[in-house]
Amino acid sequence: MSRTGRVFIVGIYVTDLTFRAARMPLLGETIAGSTFKMGPGGKGSNQAVAAARAGAEVTFCTRIGNDAFGTIARATWQADNIKVRATALDDVATGAAHIFVDEVTGKNAIIVAAGAAATMTPADLDAVEAEIAASAVFVTQLEQPLAVARHGLALARKHGVLTVFNPAPALPIDDDMYPLCDFITPNETEAAALTGVTVNTVDDARRAAQILLGKGVGAAIITLGESGALFHTAQHSELIPAYQCGAVVETAGAGDGFTGGLAAALARGETPLQAVRFGCALASLSVTRAGTAPSMPKLTEILGVLAVAA
Repeated sequence: MSRTGRVFIVGIYVTDLTFRAARMPLLGETIAGSTFKMGPGGKGSNQAVAAARAGAEVTFCTRIGNDAFGTIARATWQADNIKVRATALDDVATGAAHIFVDEVTGKNAIIVAAGAAATMTPADLDAVEAEIAASAVFVTQLEQPLAVARHGLALARKHGVLTVFNPAPALPIDDDMYPLCDFITPNETEAAALTGVTVNTVDDARRAAQILLGKGVGAAIITLGESGALFHTAQHSELIPAYQCGAVVETAGAGDGFTGGLAAALARGETPLQAVRFGCALASLSVTRAGTAPSMPKLTEILGVLAVAA
């Protein structure tokens, strides 16, 4: 059976509760917001939606609760034909996220409670090892327990599956985890936390990326918001710029869109540099739309952006 086009993602689902306002409230203060919206989120689930809409055959592994938010999760995955390996728990709620969006700039601040997904164990992945082995690309992050992410990367490496590690949110990582990563995709904040290099410029990003290579990763891809993404390996270092797709509405899903797009492109056999360009195009489209998972574009839209830029 061919692995081509297959992406296996481990992560969490949360229901996003998004509030838009002119500014963040101070502690003890109540302010009026302009809008509220509830929708699907969670880094792993967002990446699964992004990769599926970008043309990949996606399997997503997580835990949810037997509750209303869990029902939203299943409807989200079904709508994008995502194959799900989700254990549903009766005594733990599905995760949720509070998202503040600055209504002027579109920038965000987020609080995530992983809920049922926080109870995941490495055994969850042992149960789906054959499906991981049958994939072209494996993706994980750090919203579920670190031990689960590490075990998933190790299983994928055991079976020769390309590994993409999105180290978000930023947490301390043991050095023996880095050599399991073919690709690592931190943003500026996460790169700084992992390397000690404050990332304000492309040169800063290149220094941080070189440290990550020294720790054993195959390629460091540091996402730089509106500046694009730095692709850095021992042989090649290049800034891939973001694409101009319209006014920025919300940035909350951009990093997840990039990682999901990167994985989809790698899974169908594109070169790493082509995959980074594809991920940048996807992310550049996503920020012009509200929401996280709902903002992810379809393959035809992404290809349209790349065609115009060619």
